[in-house]
Amino acid sequence: MRALISVSDKRGVVDFARELQSLGWEIIATGGTQRMLDENGVHTIGISEVTGFPEICDGRVKTLHPKVHGALLARRDDENHLKALRENGIGFIDMVCVNLYPFRQTIEREGVTMEDAIENIDIGGPSMLRSAAKNYRDVTVVCDPDDYATVLAEIRADGRTSPETRLKLSAKAYTHTAEYDACIAAFMREKAGLNEKLFLEFDLVQTLRYGENPHQSAKFYGDGSNAPYSLATAKQLGGKELSYNNIQDANAALNIVREFDEPFCVGVKHMNPCGAAVGKDAADAWKRVYDADSVSIYGGIVAVNRELTREAAELMKPVFLEIVMAPSFSEGALEVLSTKKNLRLLQVDMSRDDKVRNQYVSVNGGLLVQQLDREIRTVEESMCVTDVRPTKEQLADMNFGWRIVKHVKSNAIVVVHDGATVGVGAGQMNRVGSAEIALTEARAAGFSDGLVLASDGFLPFDDTVALAAKYGVEAIVQPGGSIHDADSVKKANELGITMLFTGMRHFKH
Repeated sequence: MRALISVSDKRGVVDFARELQSLGWEIIATGGTQRMLDENGVHTIGISEVTGFPEICDGRVKTLHPKVHGALLARRDDENHLKALRENGIGFIDMVCVNLYPFRQTIEREGVTMEDAIENIDIGGPSMLRSAAKNYRDVTVVCDPDDYATVLAEIRADGRTSPETRLKLSAKAYTHTAEYDACIAAFMREKAGLNEKLFLEFDLVQTLRYGENPHQSAKFYGDGSNAPYSLATAKQLGGKELSYNNIQDANAALNIVREFDEPFCVGVKHMNPCGAAVGKDAADAWKRVYDADSVSIYGGIVAVNRELTREAAELMKPVFLEIVMAPSFSEGALEVLSTKKNLRLLQVDMSRDDKVRNQYVSVNGGLLVQQLDREIRTVEESMCVTDVRPTKEQLADMNFGWRIVKHVKSNAIVVVHDGATVGVGAGQMNRVGSAEIALTEARAAGFSDGLVLASDGFLPFDDTVALAAKYGVEAIVQPGGSIHDADSVKKANELGITMLFTGMRHFKH
């Protein structure tokens, strides 16, 4: 029995080859793999000894030879195939252990050149994997070091791998080459300016109990990146398994958290913030979130952008929450919250990341792709369009509200006071309806003056301004752009409200 080993990912390969050799297998190897095995006492046969032909073109050509591919592709139950091998002096190769040049890692390096990328396009590796995978009835193909243990266990027990294992390994090999080729194609198409194809690659993170409702099946996939603010790479420290709705809500919370550098906390229900606040620390921010809407936070998702302390945990403990997320948890916080066995605790990487990423939304028979809404304009006095100018405190609240309202379902209205939400109106079919909800919440919470209102889209008429004044709103920030902007400005001036136009909208459907 002979195995051909040629790997870029050399994890565990020495032990794997050594064990195969102890089981009576001959080891054929190439290049760096052969050197590594030889240096570690594993006797190998060089690929040139098999082919009778030297490696040429700086190693670009070494395994593309009939004595390799004939050895892999020949069917053991076909006499014509066996005759061809005998006549050409070709012996079987019974296993291929190959993984490919690190193309993805290469192109992710800053400043990578086209030449570097091209030299990391593997040709012989995919060819051997595909040949071996095609002939899986007779040949074992291994492209993942995590499969070494299974392969060795079966060989020790039965002298060879089982047909079921060879089929699974064949499927993994084709997946490996498909992902590899898709990555190369996407890179080359980008360089060539072609955009009529979209290649996506996601790996299963978790099979979910069900989807939005119990009669819907669901799975959670990740793109394999180490992107911050991602649930795909979050570390769960306690609680039940995440559900489909948990993931949606938690993702919405993380997108809001990433807006703030100062200590910040947000509570989310149904992908909308029900409370958000800055504070002196995590505990203070949480207290202000809870005070903003102590009813809606029941069963909510909470995220903070500072280590969760024992003090914050003690304040959260009496409240029924689904998830608490933070960049880290103190030992005291874990001690307090781990007593709530169903509460999910997620440690999430919240490091800054300026790289633009896309958002994908499925529609019937298609896919919408857009850049994530990462941009935000700082609200400044120069944006003022009314006679009444904003105070320093109002500007701070307008900046806070502007960062929150972009994450509320349109039509969106957020009412804030002193760095905390006091009313949120989301998803209504007209903007004044959302304003009524948010302003009513603020009044019910005891806030009747000194309020700031933020709107994700322009105010189409002056009715929202008039309504806001009745509830104690003294400053409004909105994108502007309505044909009736002048009416809203006029009404604001009449009512002594300062209004700023940012020139940027933040619809969220």
